[in-house]
Amino acid sequence: MSDSATPKSAKLPPAKLALEDGTVYTGESFGAEGEVTGEVVFNTAMTGYQEILTDPSYRGQIVTMTYPEIGNYGVNSIDVEHESPSLAGFVVRQVSRLYSNYRAEDDLGSYLKKNNLIGIAGIDTRALVRRIRTEGAMRGVLSTTDLSDESLIAKAKAAPSLVGRDIVREVMPKAPVQWNTRLDDWTEIHIGQVDTPDSGNHVVCMDFGMKWNIPRHFASRGNQVTIVPGDTSAEEILKLNPDGVFLSNGPGDPEPLDYAHKTIAELIGQKPIFGICLGHQLLALACGATTFKLKFGHRGVNQPVMDYQTGKVEITTQNHGFAVDEKSLPDCLEVTHRNLNDDTVAGVRHKTENAFGVQYHPEAASGPHDSHYLFQRFQEQLGTVAS
Repeated sequence: MSDSATPKSAKLPPAKLALEDGTVYTGESFGAEGEVTGEVVFNTAMTGYQEILTDPSYRGQIVTMTYPEIGNYGVNSIDVEHESPSLAGFVVRQVSRLYSNYRAEDDLGSYLKKNNLIGIAGIDTRALVRRIRTEGAMRGVLSTTDLSDESLIAKAKAAPSLVGRDIVREVMPKAPVQWNTRLDDWTEIHIGQVDTPDSGNHVVCMDFGMKWNIPRHFASRGNQVTIVPGDTSAEEILKLNPDGVFLSNGPGDPEPLDYAHKTIAELIGQKPIFGICLGHQLLALACGATTFKLKFGHRGVNQPVMDYQTGKVEITTQNHGFAVDEKSLPDCLEVTHRNLNDDTVAGVRHKTENAFGVQYHPEAASGPHDSHYLFQRFQEQLGTVAS
């Protein structure tokens, strides 16, 4: 067992979280100092906090963990889903002052501080989550510098909404890169100018804020993997001669991403397409459907989904605040998966072309492995099936 950077007896400095409805929570600061605004949401996972911290889909959000103690197994340089945290702030009931894990390299508080991320502990997260579930996700402000309730509430009310904003551009890569890290490679992450397989299928991933465990799955099946920015045109993608195109997860509202709708619409029918989360929504939009904002979203690793093709129920990892409107689905799309908690669309498939998407995260970082079969379904559409 290793001691964290903060002694158990040390008193942490104060911090406050204010919501746009006037509710204020007072707690203790851990991590960096400062002030951030964002949409306040919650995640029900018991583990996987480092993957949550580094998931680009949380851009512009202040994430509350419902599990009461966070940080007990520390952090490391491998269990990350992107190069650095993307979320705005982190809220926990209790941050563990000690960590114990053979792979741990540092404590959670130090990790947040190094990455300039503000955390707050010591508040009643049960009350906060209940308010979000009742009233819906709200804009909020998290601060260690301004402790005036009146001032913070005003800032929360003035904070920008996620609806109608393109925040994908804040997390997508600037240029194409190659990827060659597999699922069983836990020593380092290979991205950039790397040696790639000279055989196998070529998967081009449109990166709207992609979690890194997704290209690990593609590489583990013997594919060549090229990652391109989400605003890459269909013409540029086709010049790469892909065997299939993947549409990644990402943050925020899918409707403002006109450039992605256009590209995907042009690719349908030319190459097999597989979308996850935001990618699933963008595929539906490209086919003529619409999306809507959920009251408080789905974020956790225990969401039950029915696969209509097999009749089986799978437990899934989810992280999204928007969903496809089933009533808007065009004739070319059919529902393949359904969220059993609220009956929202969890998967669609094109009836005549090789294109499908799911609203959840089959790469399972972190979470259950029930949905890994979806990568194999896509692999079979590529032509050459990995052994």
